[in-house]
Amino acid sequence: MHSEILLVTLANAIAKKKVIELTAIALENDELFEQLLEFSFHPKPEVTFRAAWILENIYLANPQKFIPHLNWFLINFPQQQNSSARRNFAKILALITKKNAQKEIKEIVQQFKTDDIVETVFAWLIDDEVAVAIKSHCLNILANLSTKHNWIKDELLQTMNFLVDKESIAFYAKVKQIKKQLK
Repeated sequence: MHSEILLVTLANAIAKKKVIELTAIALENDELFEQLLEFSFHPKPEVTFRAAWILENIYLANPQKFIPHLNWFLINFPQQQNSSARRNFAKILALITKKNAQKEIKEIVQQFKTDDIVETVFAWLIDDEVAVAIKSHCLNILANLSTKHNWIKDELLQTMNFLVDKESIAFYAKVKQIKKQLK
């Protein structure tokens, strides 16, 4: 798929069926995958969101596809300013940092200097303008990275205690789950 065709496709409303179709194509086409990474930072918010949505579906379908581009994703994660794309990016990162992630993915994350990511995720977590769905993924990311950065556990517990009364019931339930994970 040519870059111009993909851009026009992403600039218009697409249904889940089209996302699945583009995901299948990208799984077989490295050039399309790279275009989606690039478009996930496009100036048009709808292009950015739809590219990120497809990237999330690619990761869910085949995490291996991300391995050659994982450093790029980790480097660029803190620069994501599109609030809709942040949900997809945060979900991908929560999956990347999970205890049961693929060995190769875990090794890349372990070797990567994640300080900027941790700082960004904490900033999103305490930002009143950030949606609860993103904050939920942020909790997972920070809990997952607490094995790499020992200081995260205490800071995260304090932050959750501060936020729990300010956020929704769903957030409260997520906090309970994360506290269990941190024990």
